Amino acid sequence: DVAVAMGGGAYRMAMPKVCRVVLTGALPAMVSAKDVILEILRRLSVKGGVGKVMEYSGDGLSTLTVPERATIANMGAELGATTSVFPSDDVTRQFLQAQGRGGDWTALEADPDALYDEELTVDLSALLPLVALPDSPDAVVPVATRAGLPVDQVCIGSCTNSSFADMMKVAAILEGSTVNERVSLTISPGSRQVLTMLAANGALAAMVAAGARILESGCGPCIGMGQAPATGAVSLRTFNRNFHGRSGTVSAGIYLVSPETAAVSAISGVLTDPRGFGAIPQIPTPDWFPPKDNMVVQPDKDGATEVVRGPNIKPFPKGKPVAGDVRGPLLIKLGDNITTDDIMPSTAKLLPYRSNIPYLADFCLVPCDPGFPARAKGAGGGVIAAGANYGQGSSREHAALAPLYLGVRAVVAVSFARIHRANLINNGILPLTFVNPADLDALTVGDELVIEDAAAQLDKRTVTLQNKTTGKSFVTAAGFTEFEAEMLKAGGLINLIGGGKNA
Repeated sequence: DVAVAMGGGAYRMAMPKVCRVVLTGALPAMVSAKDVILEILRRLSVKGGVGKVMEYSGDGLSTLTVPERATIANMGAELGATTSVFPSDDVTRQFLQAQGRGGDWTALEADPDALYDEELTVDLSALLPLVALPDSPDAVVPVATRAGLPVDQVCIGSCTNSSFADMMKVAAILEGSTVNERVSLTISPGSRQVLTMLAANGALAAMVAAGARILESGCGPCIGMGQAPATGAVSLRTFNRNFHGRSGTVSAGIYLVSPETAAVSAISGVLTDPRGFGAIPQIPTPDWFPPKDNMVVQPDKDGATEVVRGPNIKPFPKGKPVAGDVRGPLLIKLGDNITTDDIMPSTAKLLPYRSNIPYLADFCLVPCDPGFPARAKGAGGGVIAAGANYGQGSSREHAALAPLYLGVRAVVAVSFARIHRANLINNGILPLTFVNPADLDALTVGDELVIEDAAAQLDKRTVTLQNKTTGKSFVTAAGFTEFEAEMLKAGGLINLIGGGKNA
């Protein structure tokens, strides 16, 4: 999708519903934007935003800085939301001016008479410090209910809570203190700009003096790339996801918290409600963020770019056109909330092979069933069946590419995460939804499934699957747009474009 858009093509998606989130009041001391989105996850769950845009409004908006809004919007992905939208207001203007981009600012907000499909109100002043328990971002409870839990590791930063303001709050809490002897504390500043500013004002020194390990600006521990917790450890993280095994240690318990909760707990050695720590200085938005683009290499004037491909970069797998009968055995039967981490793990062991789909395919769905890759290869491909919210989490395209390489022709689920469904279609894999969820229970791994005259069925609202093993059939919802059906008939977006279709 990104490549097509960069080439001037269109990005297509179904019109989502719009959920208005009205924010009132102001956050109390030591309660942060992370607690706002955790509260929304507590109410709506990881499936609550599927097919929706989360649009934020209300008088509480003026109290939230751009980095705080970014934290909330970032974890909209954990709701399954299509996107999250904040108005472009005076707070936005001031932030852009501080970045030297005041001329880019444009006022933008909803019309006064805008209509919404849903509405949710969050009183910021009533929020408490919250924690998401293992192993889901929506398993949210007040920190106070788990206070005293011994902590082995604290990781602060990642894409969710690594702004200059977040880092300054952490530095203020750590200054003059020492990290508890049982705790390993890591801090990942969000960008080179943030890291430079922390080094210039002395905050970085306060973090290091307290015992923190400063990591590079990147995903790092969030995806299990370094700093995997000890066996059976408890790790507090300011990250966005705590899926089972994502940290690199299957037995570890991963808890999602705010930077304030993380820093205070690193000092105490146990999960601690930060409100008992005392007040910390207000962190105003700087009047100037020094730009750090001096290491950006400009492209050649003629636009020529050499693409260097090493031996670990393998050809991109392409889908097969949907034509005739689509058939294959049921390769695996899965439950609800299967994540893209489950489908295609992203660990320190595998990340170096992200450009090598043949290698990665041998680890596809291994967290759910270690025998899946060999079974799929032995059968020459087949069908996956799953419960609700299949493909939740990251937008990682590898979760479609690896099954494609293994010959998966269709995935039948109770429901899909939006982006993963789109990725499957882009790669020529049929995403079908059970009309009757009970039909999932009637399937057995090894059942021979057939979609007769599949291409003709794509233009209908439903697709019928024949179970040749049991002699029964069941109906699935398809609901493909005209363009989606064209993609599938061509075997995916790349094939369609290669065939001359204007995407």
